[in-house]
Amino acid sequence: MLSLLRRTAIILALVPTTLPAQQAPARAAAGNGAAPLPPVARVIPRVDTLFGDVRVDNYFWMREKDDPAVLEHLKAENAYTEASLRHLEPLREQLYREILGRVKETDLSVPYRDGEYWYYTRTEQGKPYPIHARKKGSTDAPEEVMLDQNAMAGSSKFFSIADVNVSPDGSKVLYLVDTTAFREYTLFIKDLGTGRVIDSIVGVWNGSAWGDDNRTFLYMRADSAKRGNAVWRHVVGTPATADVKVFQEDNVLNNVYVFRSRSDKYAFIPADGFTSSEWRVVPTADLTTEPRVIAPRRAGVEYTVEHGDGFFLLHTNDAARNFKIMRAPESDLSAWSEWLPHRDSAFVEGVDAFEDYVVVNERSGGLRRLRITALASNETHYVSFPEAAYGVFASSNAEFDTDRFRFAYSSLVTPGSVYDYDMKTRERTLLKRQEIPSGYDSTRYEVRRLMAPARDGVKVPVSILLRRGTRLDGRNPLLLYAYGSYGATMEPTFNSAVLSLVDRGFVYAIAHIRGGQEMGRQWYDDGKMMKKMNTFFDYIDVAEELVRQRYTSPDRLVANGGSAGGLLMGAVANLRPDLFRAVVAEVPFVDVINTMLDASLPLTAQEWEQWGNPRDSTHYAYMRQYSPYDNVRAQAYPWILVTTSFNDSQVMYWEPAKWVARLREMKTDANPLYFNVNLAGGHGGSSGRYDQMRERAFRYAFMLEAVGLGQQTP
Repeated sequence: MLSLLRRTAIILALVPTTLPAQQAPARAAAGNGAAPLPPVARVIPRVDTLFGDVRVDNYFWMREKDDPAVLEHLKAENAYTEASLRHLEPLREQLYREILGRVKETDLSVPYRDGEYWYYTRTEQGKPYPIHARKKGSTDAPEEVMLDQNAMAGSSKFFSIADVNVSPDGSKVLYLVDTTAFREYTLFIKDLGTGRVIDSIVGVWNGSAWGDDNRTFLYMRADSAKRGNAVWRHVVGTPATADVKVFQEDNVLNNVYVFRSRSDKYAFIPADGFTSSEWRVVPTADLTTEPRVIAPRRAGVEYTVEHGDGFFLLHTNDAARNFKIMRAPESDLSAWSEWLPHRDSAFVEGVDAFEDYVVVNERSGGLRRLRITALASNETHYVSFPEAAYGVFASSNAEFDTDRFRFAYSSLVTPGSVYDYDMKTRERTLLKRQEIPSGYDSTRYEVRRLMAPARDGVKVPVSILLRRGTRLDGRNPLLLYAYGSYGATMEPTFNSAVLSLVDRGFVYAIAHIRGGQEMGRQWYDDGKMMKKMNTFFDYIDVAEELVRQRYTSPDRLVANGGSAGGLLMGAVANLRPDLFRAVVAEVPFVDVINTMLDASLPLTAQEWEQWGNPRDSTHYAYMRQYSPYDNVRAQAYPWILVTTSFNDSQVMYWEPAKWVARLREMKTDANPLYFNVNLAGGHGGSSGRYDQMRERAFRYAFMLEAVGLGQQTP
């Protein structure tokens, strides 16, 4: 059972008194009268006083996962949601069939070469999980199935495989299995010659690197707060009790990882925080070697490392807000020289090193481009892309000695496409484009990109997908998606599922708000810590601009975000409930202050450099402005759908559960408020692809009904 931690310095009173239900403010009735509201959750006030500010939390008790009353409450919410939305079952089924119809159920990823083998995953119709396979020598060779996740899953309600890692000689595969959805991993080693599992280690974390002897490897463990903190060395076939700890990071602000370089010469051990980095390397020829520090940690200096042919590249923000790239011979890590200087006009996102080439991911004008440099001549060119808004990502590039760079490309109207780019001849070859079995005509749709003015004068990019010929008369329903945290960039890529909304008249828009890095590093810095309110204001200002330009109107506008984007949903619902018809918050991070006060929870300590530490009075006062749970008030709210998973380890189920309970207690409207709890899922919901499609159909049906299209077919 999770303990209810008592913070002596913070809590001046804890009143464990259950209030009678009638003492809570009256709650609104269900929107359609289809089902009675779930019983009032019990109220046990917990009073926190911090810096003179008193916060009363009536639902702190929901943290007790093993308390039968908690599960009973969540099941009651599920029953209410299902009963209230039962009339949408035909629409949900229709949406599911449409979404499924755009998926090629029996499919194959583009094989990539690594050593003697071509590796790929494939799916089969009716089976929820991928099959990991390979062919030796050529893609025409007989198939060898390494891992059939469907057979392995059996009757498990949740089954996830992570970190599939084949030994250098191809004889063994290392992989991690989680059947809890709570990121509790067991590591297995399978002999690919015999098909037998020959070793296992329980309680591991994601990340591994093989040594050249094909018997020794490095792997990860995590602390009690699920922070990857230690790298261990294991020899296949020996007891885990004999394993040797190679490195441990005790600073709770930093996360550790381990992986093998593309050059195969080193195992990298990054120890990264949100504001500083310290990487180590171990030669794969001898994993017993003491790790070597690439560059000592300095406050405010972040970096990542790539290994080239005889040198290291350092991608860093050292005196370079938009990042630069430094180079040093691997024999002398004190001899750093500038390889790609800092530029105000381009944000350097990352770098890939090959034997003869270096590929740099840059962002300019909000869009990514690829910068290719031939090391022998130092000649540089860019890979260009034709559309006004798109997403491009490095794909599987396992080989070091190659002239080809593989990337994936798509846009809001162009299905996912995989290319091989010849860095020598500058020719690109389309290897595969996502098939839409039910049919797809890109000419029916139009992509637009506008720059919405924020209240402080900044222009916020917005990517828009709509049916060609759509009239901008303010009558269109519009789904506005955003994230806006951790520097994560929301690329305007192809989403076949959303066509079910667009074909019914929706406009789909992505707001590239501050907190991401779409417009460079400053864009991220201006959307975190003591500038986090910019994220919420940007979203509101984008919504108002879309209304002003008559793409939609407030009674047709649906807001959507998940996880940290769910925090966004909670904040804007409190700030501007009048601006939205409906809000869909998926696994929302909404109990910000309570979570950031508890360092025993996953992610909390590291994220003091992302959100702030509420034990700092200045940080507390700022977070208090926007923490969704703490700012629910007696006012009218939009239609709201909240989703969570009982075994989510990244946003604990009790955050949305408490938020929903407080909304039920405080809101003054009669609009529906539904809460859907996946009792077997994790942060991403269910593990199987068909269940994931049904979950999306469930959310889309709610959106359609909210704007009056619950009975409409495309």
